[in-house]
Amino acid sequence: MKQLNEECGVFGIYNHNDASNITYFGLHSLQHRGQEGAGIVSSDGNKLRGHRDLGLLAEVFSNKEKLNNLIGNSAIGHVRYATSGSNSIQNIQPFLFHFYDMSVGICHNGNLINAKTLRKNLEQDGAIFHSTSDTEVLIHLIRRSKETTFKEKIKDGLRQLRGGFTYLLLDKENLYGAVDPNSLRPLVMGRTKIGAYVLASETCAIDVVGAEFVRNIKAGELVIINKDGYTIEKYTENTLVAIEAMEFVYFARPDSDIAGINVHTARKNTGKILAKECPTPNADIVIGVPNSSLSAASGYAEASGLPYEMGLIKNQYVARTFIQPTQELREQGVRMKLSAVKGVVSGKSVVMVDDSIVRGTTSGRIVQLLKEAGAREVHVRIASPRLIFPSFYGIDISTTEELIAAHKTIDEIREYINADSLGFLSEEGLIEGIGVKFDAPYNGLCMDCFTGDYVAGLYDYEEDYKNNLTEIQKQYLEENQKRFKKER
Repeated sequence: MKQLNEECGVFGIYNHNDASNITYFGLHSLQHRGQEGAGIVSSDGNKLRGHRDLGLLAEVFSNKEKLNNLIGNSAIGHVRYATSGSNSIQNIQPFLFHFYDMSVGICHNGNLINAKTLRKNLEQDGAIFHSTSDTEVLIHLIRRSKETTFKEKIKDGLRQLRGGFTYLLLDKENLYGAVDPNSLRPLVMGRTKIGAYVLASETCAIDVVGAEFVRNIKAGELVIINKDGYTIEKYTENTLVAIEAMEFVYFARPDSDIAGINVHTARKNTGKILAKECPTPNADIVIGVPNSSLSAASGYAEASGLPYEMGLIKNQYVARTFIQPTQELREQGVRMKLSAVKGVVSGKSVVMVDDSIVRGTTSGRIVQLLKEAGAREVHVRIASPRLIFPSFYGIDISTTEELIAAHKTIDEIREYINADSLGFLSEEGLIEGIGVKFDAPYNGLCMDCFTGDYVAGLYDYEEDYKNNLTEIQKQYLEENQKRFKKER
């Protein structure tokens, strides 16, 4: 079975005398975004050094000498899941390139939907790739650019990319950060008390290293940080804000803010709206599936007037099952990861709030756990709409095959997971609950996996996507065609 992964996490810092250790701490706070591999590249103003390997951050740098050897006052780091490219050491980032005229480190969060085409064209032009990751495409575009300065070469390369991405690049004197033209993947900037600048995938990483939030790097922007401070320039004017809604639903930490919206607050709001849209008036208690669903569950309980209880306990030392690479590992992960609290759920009609249903296997197993613990009824409520469509912008839900909602109706899903009832949050409820308010479709959210509306296009994925549409997907698109036209 194909992997289902979340996107990666990036962190960078400029002008700090302990840059690599600060990067380590920043990456540690982003470990939830990537657990396959990690790496750091540092610069001392003369030389770039790097270390990367497979495994968790603490495993990659278990030998502290490897971290201490990365001397310098600037660094970039990366924690990885394989949204593109195989899980091998060659694909672990940051990549470090030594050219005759310069050295540069580069790392990336997201997925390029035209990477296959770009790579083919580059190889036909003589480029030699050292990895199967789409991250490497940008460095080849930069080196082939006809622009005269490195900054303009980066802009030239970025303009050729399609999809969702944030990039960090590091040379001897500068730290660069770039965001895709739709802000699909987040990047934020902070500043420490001693004047070091920080770039990170989430604000939680800025908080952890004791920095103050400065601003979001917005759609189509390139930030350049050096001894003179920072400057922000647009590399394209062709922008339309569409922040990936799944960042709020599942991926980001609850203590992070995205586009000025606190993730916990957004999730709690969606839970409140879910309680109004899908009430359970005869239930006894509300429980959340740890950890990303707890905020929504508390909101559901508050709005419904039902007691909020701890009905499921998570073993914090087991990786997230949503992103396990095989079905067998996912099912084993659920058994190891969660336990039902019998004294809480026994004899009760339970509302189980979760953030999403992807394949349905995890939801079914949790329902079974609760019923084995004596729950009289289990009513499943999902704090997001049905995941009907694949996503291609860095989450790697890139095949319809694995999406249960693309193949089954709500009642068929309910039967599959053996729930007594099943309800999903509406698309309108999700948009309202998150609360971003940009002058853009869906108030500035990317709702691709819920609506099939792909703001950045499909490019290399389009043919396979269209050839594999299910009847449920076709029916959804047909019913909502008028709304799409209105939105766009």
